[in-house]
Amino acid sequence: MRTGLDRLATDTKLGAELRAARVGLLAHPASVDRRLVHARRVLDDLGVRLALLLGPEHGYGGEAQDLIGVADARDPSGTPIRSLYGARFEDLSPRADDLARVDLLVVDLQDVGSRYYTFVWTAVLAMRACAAAGVRMLVLDRPNPIGGDSARIEGRRQQRPYCSFVGLEPVPVRHSLTLGEIVAWRAEVERVPPELVRVVGVAGMEREAHATRWDRPFVMPSPNMPTYETALVYPGGCLVEGTNLSEGRGTTRPFEVVGAPWIDGARLADELHALGLPGFRARPLTFQPTFQKHAGKVCGGVQVHVTDAEAFRPFATYLALLAAAHHQAPGRFVFRTEAYEFRDDVPALDLLTGDAEARERIQRGEAPRDVAESIAAVDEVDRAVVREALQACAARRI
Repeated sequence: MRTGLDRLATDTKLGAELRAARVGLLAHPASVDRRLVHARRVLDDLGVRLALLLGPEHGYGGEAQDLIGVADARDPSGTPIRSLYGARFEDLSPRADDLARVDLLVVDLQDVGSRYYTFVWTAVLAMRACAAAGVRMLVLDRPNPIGGDSARIEGRRQQRPYCSFVGLEPVPVRHSLTLGEIVAWRAEVERVPPELVRVVGVAGMEREAHATRWDRPFVMPSPNMPTYETALVYPGGCLVEGTNLSEGRGTTRPFEVVGAPWIDGARLADELHALGLPGFRARPLTFQPTFQKHAGKVCGGVQVHVTDAEAFRPFATYLALLAAAHHQAPGRFVFRTEAYEFRDDVPALDLLTGDAEARERIQRGEAPRDVAESIAAVDEVDRAVVREALQACAARRI
């Protein structure tokens, strides 16, 4: 398998195009080639003149925790690093004066296959800004670490009033697409000229293959996405952010570990196993987060261990987990209502699931399996969005 970055390093035509341009790079720590050499170094070795670096949420270097604004900076060579994650929604897009420095923006961001993971939306916003400024964009694509099998799509697309930075455009939660495919889809829908947005596709990619079958290590793209196993549970695990349960931040297994001081982990595990959802075991445990929710407090909960990655349904599993946790202590379980990813008018869980239905049904005490099955189900329109993205990328892939 050769990612877009791997291919760029040996493509003489693209190399010549980049050397003749003023180039910007939008990247993060996982923007590495098969040798684990960062895209910045690869471009330097090609003789490309980098005028600007841009970093998404967590920063170009990946140091910042979630929801923390990142300041502009310079790298050791003096190249300016522009942050695309600040205090306002407007800070998520490159400014006109940023793009005035470049003729071409190279985008190399590893995505993890979930609608909520913000890097793909940073790329879409950058695409829109580049199109408005007449700046070419070259997306170096990477495979989806949790596979591109359309049979594994979960979580219906969000209603338009619930779109946000954890889903700017309506797509299923586990969408089976790559970042390049989503950017190309939006470019086609928004009628951006093909010469302005191109995708360097992955050579030798097996769509259904997970990161365990890659010929290289999984490199953490953000502070709380350390492993492939984290990415596999994330389409469900991120839902916990919409509640006062700990999603395991401040532990060594974020999103796999879930709980709170008032949760009986053994009871929660038994209830989850009784539902018959496939592909996992919930192991009761206690844990003490070192930061964020319940920092310094002993929490009861479970660690979700995936036993069959092909059968596992992360979105349905974690919806059921939230419903079962609510059943345990409805008076202590709270849905997050404070500002979340630049929206303060909609509860966070609604932004994550795409409407208010899941939250309202959990609050009414409906059966966890019923909530999980109906909210996780996708329809033909959801699947059509995925097909449209694949077709759009095929037209722009080089």
